[in-house]
Amino acid sequence: MLPPRILTIAGSDSSGGAGIQADIKTITMLGGYAMTAITAITAQNTNGVHAVEALSPTIVAQQIDTCINDIGVDAVKIGMLGSPDIAAIVADRLAQLTVPIVFDPVMVATSGSVLADRATIAAFERLMTLATLTTPNVPELAALGGAEAMAARAITYIAKGGDAEGPMVEDRLVQPGESDVVWHADRIVTRHTHGTGCTFASAIATLLGRGIALVPAITEARDFVRQALLHAPGYGEGHGPLGHQSVRLHSRS
Repeated sequence: MLPPRILTIAGSDSSGGAGIQADIKTITMLGGYAMTAITAITAQNTNGVHAVEALSPTIVAQQIDTCINDIGVDAVKIGMLGSPDIAAIVADRLAQLTVPIVFDPVMVATSGSVLADRATIAAFERLMTLATLTTPNVPELAALGGAEAMAARAITYIAKGGDAEGPMVEDRLVQPGESDVVWHADRIVTRHTHGTGCTFASAIATLLGRGIALVPAITEARDFVRQALLHAPGYGEGHGPLGHQSVRLHSRS
């Protein structure tokens, strides 16, 4: 069987811990074939984002088109978009697809650096309606209007609990017309959390691209992220990267 073709649309992280770089590592480790449409270039490390330069919407669209028209695609992951114009053109392209789409509504980096302004966040609306799953963390869900606003839009999303307080982490899958599915796990106490959201979303996209159903895909993606946290190499002075490569023996590929 050929590996599933996964297109990640996201920003580049020069330090390799998040964004396109984390996506490629995750997709590869989970048996997928990674393709990329880079939306922005960042100069960042474990201490923060020092510079961001968004690419033009035209080149983002061309990257998407050239990948899909030649290689094809089995699932899409969306991360940092960089501008409302990029968000709009990505939505235009993805509206033509019938494959699973996982949208990580990136607004703030792990270090606290802002990666999306209000206009870009407003442009997320259409992408959420197109997505199979949206993956907000606690502050992102609040910025999107909270659970009531998501319910009014009939959005399928998983509320990630890593940013909440307490010794247990709760992740809650909310699907219109269905009972919530909830996962609980002991919190892994570590400063090496850079790229957890990118890794989680791209893992789900890869597993959906392999034909795995949504709930078991989330379960396996959560396990992948937790193993990557436990195997973090300890690089950097701030929020260090995960240990994607060390999950090989733990992932149920």
